[in-house]
Amino acid sequence: MRIVVGVGGGIAAYKACSLVRKFTETGHDVRVIPTESALQFVGKATFEALSGNPVHTGVFADVPEVPHVRIGQEADLVVIAPATADLMARAASGRADDLLTATLLTARCPVVFAPAMHTEMWEHPATIANVATLRAHGSTVMEPASGRLTGADTGPGRLPEPEEIFALASLLLERSDALPRDLEGRRVVVSAGGTREPLDPVRFLGNRSSGKQGYAMARVAAQRGAQVTLIAGNTIGLEPPAAVEVVHVTTAEQMGTAVDKHSVGADAVIMAAAVADFRPVNVAAAKIKKGAHEPNSIELTKNRDILAGLVQARRDGHLAGLAIVGFAAETGDEHGDVLTHARAKLARKGCDLLVVNAVGEGKAFEVDNNDGWLLGADGTEQSLDHGSKALLASRVLDALGPLLR
Repeated sequence: MRIVVGVGGGIAAYKACSLVRKFTETGHDVRVIPTESALQFVGKATFEALSGNPVHTGVFADVPEVPHVRIGQEADLVVIAPATADLMARAASGRADDLLTATLLTARCPVVFAPAMHTEMWEHPATIANVATLRAHGSTVMEPASGRLTGADTGPGRLPEPEEIFALASLLLERSDALPRDLEGRRVVVSAGGTREPLDPVRFLGNRSSGKQGYAMARVAAQRGAQVTLIAGNTIGLEPPAAVEVVHVTTAEQMGTAVDKHSVGADAVIMAAAVADFRPVNVAAAKIKKGAHEPNSIELTKNRDILAGLVQARRDGHLAGLAIVGFAAETGDEHGDVLTHARAKLARKGCDLLVVNAVGEGKAFEVDNNDGWLLGADGTEQSLDHGSKALLASRVLDALGPLLR
């Protein structure tokens, strides 16, 4: 694919180097178009070395090739990172006073803006209006991250990490359409990762869930406009998604308590976490050692079913209007195949949608891609084609939207 990476003149311009490398390492042809101000932060030679293509800022370079028209026309995706307040203002008003803004006017492919600026600039009415205009024109404007800005300032306006920008950009290439802002004003709770049930201060019962699918659900929901709370179990190594509140838990009991708390007033709960079905009855205060006192067995007791509890609370009128999405990791056996077990689980749980993954070596857990089926309480069944976990998340959210009150 032909990718254009536009770079605005902000301190976060150095992160564009990592983004360019991610695109080139995955086989894309990348053309970097910085603004003149961006070259004050990262030199032209750096972008040329990383992309393997010439770098220009003005419309009068390579005039016979008419680059200010051709580059945009031929692009499969344009990503602006960082997108400064000034650059977005010029793009929103249709300016074409340099090669980057001219390219934006001729591009008919998906366009992603990854904002980076101080909080006051992000929250200024002029920037809010410009963002709305860009979205109305069909561009995807990411929600910025919150955190340390230039100097001692902190707050919303930080450039999302290159991995997150790359993931969203890759999703747009997979979807081949703009990401809708259909969750504006909605509150969505997502659970992710596996729980850990302690045996002693050293050991625990756990599972292979990495949390990647739940994080993808939270990330895509936030970029579709939702206010997202992510309840994260074991998710070692995963960076918090931009514009998402993260609540960290360890055990199934803690997961259930957090879901109970944050589901009140929410529009949807997506239970993507792999919650342990059982926990030890007794937790040793000291490490269990080999020898005369080692146990012959470990007695287990059931953890409560968080998903079924949400459905029951809705039936009782405590969570009226809540849309509930469950996840099921299934294997076939002598009693039936994956879908047979999944249909039975949907009937037992009573949720609105059930995402079904066939699990096994290299499937669903601890990998970057996923596939499966989406079962509806109304009897509908949809195949979820193999692709990134962000793509699967976006398809689930496509189906969730019509169910929201």
